[in-house]
Amino acid sequence: MSAYLPDLWIIVTLLAAAFQTVRFMLQKVLATGTLSAAGATFSRFFYSAPFILILVALYLGATGQALPEIAPGFWAYGLMGGAAQIAATVCVVLLFKQRNFAVGITFKKTEVIQTVLMGLIVLGEGVSTLGFAAIALGVVGLLLLSGGAEATGFSLRDFLNRAAGLGIASGFLFSISAVAYRGATLAVQADDPLLRAGVTLGVVVLMQTLIMVVWLALREPGEMARVWAARRVAVWIGLTSMGGSYCWFVAFTVQNAAYVKALGQVELILSVAASTLFFREQITAREWAGISVLVGSIVMLVLVT
Repeated sequence: MSAYLPDLWIIVTLLAAAFQTVRFMLQKVLATGTLSAAGATFSRFFYSAPFILILVALYLGATGQALPEIAPGFWAYGLMGGAAQIAATVCVVLLFKQRNFAVGITFKKTEVIQTVLMGLIVLGEGVSTLGFAAIALGVVGLLLLSGGAEATGFSLRDFLNRAAGLGIASGFLFSISAVAYRGATLAVQADDPLLRAGVTLGVVVLMQTLIMVVWLALREPGEMARVWAARRVAVWIGLTSMGGSYCWFVAFTVQNAAYVKALGQVELILSVAASTLFFREQITAREWAGISVLVGSIVMLVLVT
């Protein structure tokens, strides 16, 4: 397996971006009509958990492997990543109510820049001068995107609107989850990256489902019943979530989280296509400029990282 690992993370990251775009499209439909933001988030974990557990069981049976041992640090990493991902997903769903689909995803994808910064702060990994230049270029893209429909220039006040706050917060939380998930997968005592990813994902999704059950029972009584009533659409959220999450986790087992998230920016192209083709949303010239500048910063970041 090691012979193709250098290419494996690229393939699964591209697949993850495709799965994730479809999932966010479905969550947008549910969040803007049927479910609350928390309900749409819960549907992701609730409907994906059975599929993930079945997938792991089938893989173990097909390969003849046993469940691997896990290091104690796995639980802390898994809980931190799972909780951060829940909060980040809620932010993204709320963001869809503020701005259109492509711009919402673009705000969310600031996670690639924040993941690099998280690595610097937490792991002490240095960033080159060109790396800082790429981050600065990304800030320019954010300024373009964070302005309202009538905005014509730059203003720090643009960052004070709800859409900008939700987008940046989601990126920060997703950067935490990415680093934590990589730590969790590395704590699984197995050489097979597919097994490590599957075990980690299964445990994390069970944690997330339990957290959301408690939250909805206490804060939004009746929402779980609405999630069940929306199962014809929500079950597809579960399937696409399983596919996307599994691919992300496989990538995290074999590559640095910053590289994985940087390549995952291909989701921007997919989200623009979804925004215009499926939701018939119009993207302003300023927003196109912001998306272009942010993509440029991401490409530059990939080249210098």
